[in-house]
Amino acid sequence: MYPVSNNLLAGPFWGNGPAPGAFYNFPGASVNAGAMQAARTETPGEFGTQRSYYPVTTGTSVVGLMFKDGVVIAADKLISYGSLARFHDVDRVYRINDKTVLGIGGDFADFQYIKRHIDQKVIDDQCLDDKNEMKPRSFYNWLTRVMYNRRSDFQPLYLDLVIGGMQDGEPFLGHINLRGRSYTSNVVATGYGTHLALPLLREYSENPTAYQALGQPEATDLMKRVMEVLWYRDCRSDPKYSQAVCTASGVQLDADCFVAQNWDLAHTIKGY
Repeated sequence: MYPVSNNLLAGPFWGNGPAPGAFYNFPGASVNAGAMQAARTETPGEFGTQRSYYPVTTGTSVVGLMFKDGVVIAADKLISYGSLARFHDVDRVYRINDKTVLGIGGDFADFQYIKRHIDQKVIDDQCLDDKNEMKPRSFYNWLTRVMYNRRSDFQPLYLDLVIGGMQDGEPFLGHINLRGRSYTSNVVATGYGTHLALPLLREYSENPTAYQALGQPEATDLMKRVMEVLWYRDCRSDPKYSQAVCTASGVQLDADCFVAQNWDLAHTIKGY
């Protein structure tokens, strides 16, 4: 038996034909090398179809706090492109209906995708006109299933979601992350807020009944203090933020809140 040459195996199958593993250039078709390379990238590689491993345009912390008559959720209005402070006036706190509010952190493009489905659910409720609106706990459970389903398909939505509202006369506050893990608490924070905001609200997060002694003015004052600390310490934050307050009387959304900055503490730093 004669040995087979490697050069013979690397050549085309026939004249003007494709080499092993290459594409056939049909007669009359003007396919350049760039187009052929693009076609190759559309097919799964050695490790299958690859997904994005990290978000690109992101929002930072979202903070939620329950008080005796409702819920307050706040988030700044900056969307960063990597480390670039790119979009400075983007709302990340939304009114869903008179009983439910939503705050989002993470990849904003992923939120734009899921926002279309949320808007459609709201429209469906309006079209039915049966006096039943989506309640915050139902909305929270639906989003948990959506996020977990995407995670199970290895196509997670890179989002941190904070859901708040009023249900049956009681305030509700919950959090969902990109893996579909969810929990409810008196105080919820995402991003750097878990390190910087939660310590300021520890009294209310560790005591299950402490929020019942907290009124709306005190809750909004606490939120102002939290957003001020986040602006000082989080390099992805912005002094302009949105805040939603949900009570039994409805939702009040203020999209033009500003941090009361005081840089006297930085008296040793020059050039600002």
